[in-house]
Amino acid sequence: MDSRQETLPKEERLHGKNDISGLLARGRFGDVPGGIRYCFLETGNGINRMMVSVPKKNFKRAVKRNLLKRRIRESYRRQKRDLEGPGTDILFIYSTKEALTYQEIFTAVGKVIDKINGYGHRKAEKVHP
Repeated sequence: MDSRQETLPKEERLHGKNDISGLLARGRFGDVPGGIRYCFLETGNGINRMMVSVPKKNFKRAVKRNLLKRRIRESYRRQKRDLEGPGTDILFIYSTKEALTYQEIFTAVGKVIDKINGYGHRKAEKVHP
C-alpha cells in the first residue's frame, strides 16, 4: 500500500474562495442516513479534495465542532482509496444535532463515497447506452 494513501496532505484539502464557491454553485447535493449531507463536483484534475463543515448553530462549543470535524476527516482519510474517478471535490456537512460516535460517522462517510461512485457510473451509462 502506498504511504500517501494513509495521509491527508494539503493538496487533498479543498481551500480557496474560488474553489469553494465553484463547488457550491455547480456541485450536486445529497445526504445519507446518519446525519451527513454532502456536495460534490467532479473536476477531472486528478486529485480528490475534501473539506468539512460543522455548523455552529448545532454545536455552540468549538471543542465539540472540532471533535466532529476530526472524526469526519479521519473517516475520509481511511476510506479515500475507495473513491473512483479522475478528481472530485467533496464538502461534508454535519447536519444532525447529536454527536455521533466515530463508527457511525465512518459508516456515513462510506455511504457518501458509495453514492458519489454510483453517480459516476449512472452518468457513464447514460452517455454510453
